[in-house]
Amino acid sequence: MSRSPYELSAPADVLARLHPHLRTYFGPVPPGSVGRGEGVFTVVGTPRRWLWPVLALFARDAVVFPVWEHDVPFTVENRPVRVGRGAGAGAVDLAPGPVPARDAGRVAVRARRTFHFRSGDRTMVDAITAEPEGLVDHLGHRGRVSALLAVDVAATGPDAGALRLVSTRVTVRALGRGWSLPAVIAPRVVLTERFDDDADVQRVSLVLSAPVLGTLYRYEGAFRYAVVPDDA
Repeated sequence: MSRSPYELSAPADVLARLHPHLRTYFGPVPPGSVGRGEGVFTVVGTPRRWLWPVLALFARDAVVFPVWEHDVPFTVENRPVRVGRGAGAGAVDLAPGPVPARDAGRVAVRARRTFHFRSGDRTMVDAITAEPEGLVDHLGHRGRVSALLAVDVAATGPDAGALRLVSTRVTVRALGRGWSLPAVIAPRVVLTERFDDDADVQRVSLVLSAPVLGTLYRYEGAFRYAVVPDDA
C-alpha cells in the first residue's frame, strides 16, 4: 500500500498539520509490516444498562460491547488488506480469505482492538477504506454498518496536530442494499486521536451518541504504537 485510505481521502494540507507521531498511525503500513499498539482505556462502554441488550446485538458482529469498565488493558493491530464485498450491496467482508478479482484494487486498513475485560477478551473489528464520497469506516466482521467520516486536524490550540473524525452519514446494509439513516435518528461518531508529548503516548477518545438519547457508548485511553515486521 503506497498511500493509506486517510491520505487518499483527506486533503494534503489537512494531513500536513498532523503531529509527526500521528503520521505513522494514519500513514501507510508497508507490505510485510503491521502496526501494533498497547495501552489502557480509562473507560469503555456505557453505565446505562438499559442499552446493554441493544449493544449485545452489535457485539455479535464485533462492533460494540455491553459493558461499563474502567482501566481496561487493550491492544490494537492495524493491518493493510484488500477487502471484498459482503453479502449486502456495498458491504465489506472482513473475514480472512481470498478477495474476488473485481475488488483486487480496493485497499483498506483493518483494525483489531482487543479489550481485556474482567469477563474475558473481546475484539472489535473495523476497516477503513477510501471511497468516492470520502473516508468510510466499515464496522464489524461483515461491515454491514458503515460511517462516512469528515476528517479535520486542528491547526492551533491545545489539540493542535490532533486528528478528529466525525460521522456525517451512517448506512446500514440489509435486503441487498444500503439504507442511509435519517439525521434525526442516526447515531453520531466522534473520534479524536492526539499525541501527548509530555507522557509520550497517543491518546484516543471515541463517543457514540444519538439525538435525544445522548451518549450511547464511549471509550478513551492512551497507548504506544509502532509499525513493526509482521510475524503472522
